[in-house]
Amino acid sequence: MKHVSIDDIFHIKSVSAPKVIKEENSATYYVTHLDEKENKYVTHLHEANAYGLKQLTFDNERVSQVAHSNDGNLTLFVAKGDNDKPQIFLLRRTGGEREQLTNETDGVSNLMFSNDGTSVFYHVNVKEENKDDDKTNDKKQPVHITNMKYKSDGLPGPFGYKEESHQVVKKLDIESREVETVLSGSEDYTLLSELTDGFIYTTNESDDADFNFTNTLYVKEKAVALQNKSVYDVEVSEDEKHALLLTSDFNYKNAAHLTIEILDLETFKLIDVTGKFDRPAGSAVVQDVQQSEETKVFSWISNREFVFLLSEDGAVNLYKGNVDAEVQPLLQSEHNIFGMDAYDDKVYLTISTPISPSELYVFDLNTNQLTQLTEENREYIESRKIVTPESIRFDSFDDEEIHGWFMKPAGFKENEKYPLVVNIHGGPHAFYAHTFFHEMQVLAGLGYAVLFTNPRGSHSYSQKFVDHVRGDYGNTDYKDIMASVDYALEVYDFIDEDKLGVTGGSYGGFMTNWIVGHTNRFKAAVTQRSISNWISFRGVSDIGYYFTDWQIQAGLNDIEKLWHHSPLKYVDNVETPLLILHSEYDFRCPIEQAEQFYIELKYRKKTAEFVRFPDADHNLSRTGTPHLRVKRLEYMTEWFNKYL
Repeated sequence: MKHVSIDDIFHIKSVSAPKVIKEENSATYYVTHLDEKENKYVTHLHEANAYGLKQLTFDNERVSQVAHSNDGNLTLFVAKGDNDKPQIFLLRRTGGEREQLTNETDGVSNLMFSNDGTSVFYHVNVKEENKDDDKTNDKKQPVHITNMKYKSDGLPGPFGYKEESHQVVKKLDIESREVETVLSGSEDYTLLSELTDGFIYTTNESDDADFNFTNTLYVKEKAVALQNKSVYDVEVSEDEKHALLLTSDFNYKNAAHLTIEILDLETFKLIDVTGKFDRPAGSAVVQDVQQSEETKVFSWISNREFVFLLSEDGAVNLYKGNVDAEVQPLLQSEHNIFGMDAYDDKVYLTISTPISPSELYVFDLNTNQLTQLTEENREYIESRKIVTPESIRFDSFDDEEIHGWFMKPAGFKENEKYPLVVNIHGGPHAFYAHTFFHEMQVLAGLGYAVLFTNPRGSHSYSQKFVDHVRGDYGNTDYKDIMASVDYALEVYDFIDEDKLGVTGGSYGGFMTNWIVGHTNRFKAAVTQRSISNWISFRGVSDIGYYFTDWQIQAGLNDIEKLWHHSPLKYVDNVETPLLILHSEYDFRCPIEQAEQFYIELKYRKKTAEFVRFPDADHNLSRTGTPHLRVKRLEYMTEWFNKYL
């Protein structure tokens, strides 16, 4: 058996996004792999039914946003159309070639079947006129900006500019192909559900769009008061008496738990379902192999009952609830459920465990029996020496319990000493979980012990735990991570405390920079897509002006606090050899953050190197082009090999 290697990303398949076909008592799902030769991701649609498994699409492309008509006769999905933009395609269960339904100039998003199956709703962005546009020639024109949310990570090009536009909802008749706009205005409209006599939708209407971060819910054009909450998803019971709402409380800004509530569609009364658990609904798991995720947080199984996902203590579990807000667990384990859909007595799930990338399962609500349906990764798992992470819990400096995982090196031998790499997740409001993590397995396969934890600020724990770091970056969270190192050194006597490494990305990159400026106990560090200077970050990040308000709780009127929490302030203290990895088109943590830190380190004759990744954004490690993902891991592991 071989140890897990960097190139294994080309051998791991991701099984994701189950979608029930109601009348067929079956479900579709995606299987995604990375094509090494073509240097791209390929996602095919498959179906699991009473007769077994079958593949439905075969083109060398990515499909997404699958939807099935209620009678099961039609399937819609999104793929690149004739103009190379995402368009809607139709498959008929009676057979025949797929049909392209839309040809929108800038593509479509968020498709939804009409309840009667004759039409499809979808969203498009309508651009506002730019007075500097000159359509008479192909010369590049100035970009005229009037708002603060003018760029976004993940958009193509060297600047990530968002053209000023608003989102509208269109309806297309499948047989006649006639299109009409059903929801539009000066704000963005998002259709969430169709009712017999209207729609449930949200808008982001506001008198001050630059500082508006919530939306307004409408039921049949009547606004529903939700007390400073935003709604992200809705599912209506078949009798249209109740709606499940996925909400968050803006009082905690982006640290808020996602919460499931029931809306009575007659009285508009809200009933809490998950807030009482003090754990977030849905998932915010950090991982690197589960592709094409389209996580559904809840699903009705009757007019009174539903199933839903809840994150708790490093796991994502399955629960059942009813319209009286009575709740019971169905499936709790050391796993990550990252895909779910249900109908009647069956719940289809895609599940990852620490030693299995992902597979499709079905949970029988009558017998409470879980059955595995696919074995897409069986051959891979059986051919590799996969290390099982050990779940650990320890008390931090102030007796707060911290949860995490520890991995022995692959091929571990007694009476030998091993180096340790500490890996810190981003967010900070995300979490490591009981899930397969390729990067961790690569490090273990190279002979490193690996430590990764959920310090304060991480999700899947209490709201107080998640909210704790806001306004205090680099204090309690730093101490939690250092406590994890102390714990590992105390419990695992084979760790060589003179060979400690640390790495992390985004917030984890910030923390890596912070760590090397506050302790010299690490002998090598790799910082990725990091933050070094909150003062400049405020003005250059696509989220900077409000993220510093929410997380550092300071603006330029309190520049001393921004500087106090900036790793750049402590650059004189850095003695750890530092490798800086950053993407050229990262607009979340712009590359100037890396440039500042690198120049000041080199100015002081510190040991530092800088690698810039072309045509890559903030999500390089998860969804970047395959060859750059390989290069990132090669640079990281070579650095640790050199200094540890």
